[in-house]
Amino acid sequence: MAKVSGVSAGSARGPRAAYRCAECGWQTAKWVGRCGECQAWGTVDVVGGPKLRQVASGPVTADAVPIGEVDARAATSRSTGVGELDRVLGGGLVPGAVVLLAGEPGVGKSTLLLEVAAQAARAGHRALYLTGEESVAQLRLRADRIGALDADLFIAAETDLAAVLGHVDAVRPQLLVLDSVQTVSSAEADGAAGGVTQVREVAGALIRVAKERDIATILVGHVTKDGSIAGPRVLEHLVDVVLHFEGEQHSRLRMVRAVKNRYGPADEVGCFDLGSDGIVGLADPSGLFLSHGVRPSIGTCVTVALEGRRPLVAEVQALVAKSAFGNPRRATSGLDSSRLSMVLAVLERRGGVRLFDNDVYASTVGGVRLAEPATDLAVALAVASAAGERRLPPGLVAVGEVGLAGEVRHVGAVAQRLAEAARLGFTRALVPVGSGDPPPGVACLEVADLAGALEAMTSRWRQLD
Repeated sequence: MAKVSGVSAGSARGPRAAYRCAECGWQTAKWVGRCGECQAWGTVDVVGGPKLRQVASGPVTADAVPIGEVDARAATSRSTGVGELDRVLGGGLVPGAVVLLAGEPGVGKSTLLLEVAAQAARAGHRALYLTGEESVAQLRLRADRIGALDADLFIAAETDLAAVLGHVDAVRPQLLVLDSVQTVSSAEADGAAGGVTQVREVAGALIRVAKERDIATILVGHVTKDGSIAGPRVLEHLVDVVLHFEGEQHSRLRMVRAVKNRYGPADEVGCFDLGSDGIVGLADPSGLFLSHGVRPSIGTCVTVALEGRRPLVAEVQALVAKSAFGNPRRATSGLDSSRLSMVLAVLERRGGVRLFDNDVYASTVGGVRLAEPATDLAVALAVASAAGERRLPPGLVAVGEVGLAGEVRHVGAVAQRLAEAARLGFTRALVPVGSGDPPPGVACLEVADLAGALEAMTSRWRQLD
């Protein structure tokens, strides 16, 4: 190899760049589209040449103090003016907190956050709404439609990080909304907007500003086709709160779920109704998930699921039809397909319900998703009702997890579930053994296994009628 002043030509060009995966830290000497360790796509990016192994100590930004001398009032949450969002956040937004709200296109993220910004402005807290996806005129039209106009609400359309920080310096807001973090880029970072390096740089700069100036910040994030948040996973670690905004395309119901929350519970859910005049919180959404028939239909059963700490009364519907092909079909809507397959196998093997040559369709009412194992018993009873062409007794709810041996397992918060069912007028309940005393007005029958539940459905409740 040719030498240049005693140094190889390769060394004269400087140190080779290294590439690192933003998800797991795996390194390689050349860029690849897929990480060789965690197999994630689009997470490998350049991190520069080798760096010093030792870092000298430097000046501190603030002196360390005993934990008992820290004023906790600075981290007191402030209501957003939207009760359902406050429920999910644990009381409201904390000054300096950074919230990441992710959801599919058209689910209502911008409408909700514009309403939150308007409510903050009406409460005397200056709000700045920055959008990189639409013009300020389009944003004004939405504000007119939902009534989100206030003198302390400032809006701007920017896609450059330096301009975004300039708006923050000029307005000095107490609430900052950026819609969305994937549309903003920095001239100091490589790659296109929305890339791993750009998202990390933009989010890091905004988080630093939020912490330094005690600005409550909400970042809107895109999602991938599998529903996960787009960009590096480190983004979810950096922010204080991660919220998922969910909703069916053909339903007005929207749900906000807390995935991570440093200031409150991470298992709460908020319910909203998205209409033409904006988005409204639903303090009592249970009635949306019932068909409100005079008599229960064949193949229907009502259950009570827990969404976070909130009990939701929901209806499960099933249809069993003779299969025209050799491979029977199993289709679900709002239910976990693998869980349904397990319940069907137990129902046939332990309950004696013939299903192996039948198509089975199961769904929920109102677009609600039921993934909790406590809904297994209701799914099994709905399928058995559809297969036997027999109605369940009126006013009945079923709560319980079904095991592979056919046993009905205990689930949590049975008293809370039954109290919600009693409030909506249900008078009978099938529950696991050892569920405790039922609330007034509800006749409870404890069942140990699925066979006992099927027998209760066909005989014991009939005797009460």
